[in-house]
Amino acid sequence: MNSLKIQWLGRVPYDAALAMQESLVQSKAEDLKASDHLLLLEHDPIYTTGRTIAPGELGEVPYPVLQTNRGGKTTYHGPGQLVGYPVLDLRRRGQDLHRYLRVLEQGIIELSARVGVAACVREGLTGVWVGERKLASIGVGVRRWVTMHGFALNVCGPLDGFNHITPCGLEGVKMSSLELEGGTGCTVESVAALAAEVFAGL
Repeated sequence: MNSLKIQWLGRVPYDAALAMQESLVQSKAEDLKASDHLLLLEHDPIYTTGRTIAPGELGEVPYPVLQTNRGGKTTYHGPGQLVGYPVLDLRRRGQDLHRYLRVLEQGIIELSARVGVAACVREGLTGVWVGERKLASIGVGVRRWVTMHGFALNVCGPLDGFNHITPCGLEGVKMSSLELEGGTGCTVESVAALAAEVFAGL
């Protein structure tokens, strides 16, 4: 397997992170020997939509809206949320997108356990939960079997940004965070360090 380069980038504007992903995806699509990457970061407040939702469908929201080429519906990114963008070659991983999604879910469950939160999956719903409260959202894009986008794990701080949307198109869903679920030592940077360990074998 190619080596996985993991970077903690701190606070990065969404468009800058997207440009980084695009560049890495292009490099990997052209060179099978190029390294895989996992970018770990947090964003300024922004709403993103998947391929099937137009930004105009959201109505009035307090932060910018950007349509992306990932799967899934609308979500919120902001301070206190750990975002992970794996840029991986699925050609060397069985070209199985569903398996890849399950690997991301299980990694977030393990990561949550390390701070004392018992997370789980729910049948038929992509993402990670604590009971019926949603802890992490997952939405990926794949180009020529190279992945981009990834996961957003709520770590700490206010979740008010979610109040203006229907997160991931799920009516009545309650969002939560590692901090709200009693996680210990929950800062975005400390959880990013744990994520680097958990996902080292992606």
